[in-house]
Amino acid sequence: MASTPSSLIGKTALITGSTGGLGFETAVSLAARGASVILSGRSLEKGHTALEQLRYRVPSAQARFEVLDLASLASIADFAEILRAKGEPLHFLANNAGVMAPAQRLTTKDGFELQFGTNHLGHFALTGRLLPLLAKGEARIMTVSSLAAKRGTLPFGDLNARHRYQAFERYRQSKLANLLFALELDRRARNAPWPIHSRAAHPGWAASNIMTNNAALDHHSTFVTRAARHTLRRVGWKVFTFMGQDVAQGAEPLLYALTSSNAQDGAYYGPKDREERRGPPAEAFIPPQAHDLEKARRLWTVSETMTGVKYGLV
Repeated sequence: MASTPSSLIGKTALITGSTGGLGFETAVSLAARGASVILSGRSLEKGHTALEQLRYRVPSAQARFEVLDLASLASIADFAEILRAKGEPLHFLANNAGVMAPAQRLTTKDGFELQFGTNHLGHFALTGRLLPLLAKGEARIMTVSSLAAKRGTLPFGDLNARHRYQAFERYRQSKLANLLFALELDRRARNAPWPIHSRAAHPGWAASNIMTNNAALDHHSTFVTRAARHTLRRVGWKVFTFMGQDVAQGAEPLLYALTSSNAQDGAYYGPKDREERRGPPAEAFIPPQAHDLEKARRLWTVSETMTGVKYGLV
C-alpha cells in the first residue's frame, strides 16, 4: 500500500502528544517533508527538548511548541483560541496523545476518568474547537486507536468508572471510543458537508513510551518509582520490539492514514503482519462494535454533553 512521499511545503500539521514516542516520530516525518509542525504537550520543558531534538533530526524543520493538556477542557479551549486567533488553516491533525492503564482510577481536571477523558473526550473537544481551521485547510484528521479496541466496550451507565475501575478495561474503552469517533466524524463530515477527511490508525505493538511516560506516572510517582519506570521501559521496549516493532515503524500506519494519497476517508489502518502487530501499513480490522451506528451516535451526543463542545463552522 506504499505511496511515494510528496512535499508538504506550505502545509501546517498539529500533533498531540508529540514530545516523544509515536507523536514525535510522526512530527519528524512531517517536518522532513516540509510541513510546518506544531508540537504540543503538557510540559513546556519537554516541549523545548523535543523541539531541539526535532531540529537535530531535521535541521530545516519549521516547528514550534504549544502547551496543551488534553486532561483539561480549559487548556483545550485556551489552546484552540490561540490557534483560531492566528487564523491559519490546519492541513493535518494527528490525534495521538494518550494515557494507558494507570494502576488506580485517576481523573482529569474536569472529573472524567483519566483515560476516557484524555484519550477520547480531550480529542473530541480539541477537534471540535479547531473545526473552522481544519475546514479552512481541508484537513486530514487521523485519530490513533489501538489493537485494544477489539475487546473494548462502552458502558454508557459508567463511562467515568465511578462504579468499576479496571485499568486495561478502561484503556480498551477509550481506544474503542477513538475508533468510533473517527468513523462517526467521517460520516458527519460527508453529511454536513464539512471539507475535512477523517481516518483512524493504530501502531500495532510499537515500543512507545505510553506506559511509562504518561500523565499517571508523571503526576503520581508514588504509584511507580523511578527505578520501576526504568525497568518497565527497558523490558517493555525489548518485548514490544521482539514481538512488534520500533516506534518509527509504529508511526508508519499513522503517517499513511494522515498523508498518503491512497488512504481513504472513514478507513482504519495498521501494520499488515503478525495479526497487525508489525509490518508495513495496510487496512486494519474494524471490530463489530465499531460498526455500530447507534452506539457511535450515542457516544457523540454524550461527548457533546460532557465537553460542552458542539461541532460547527461558526
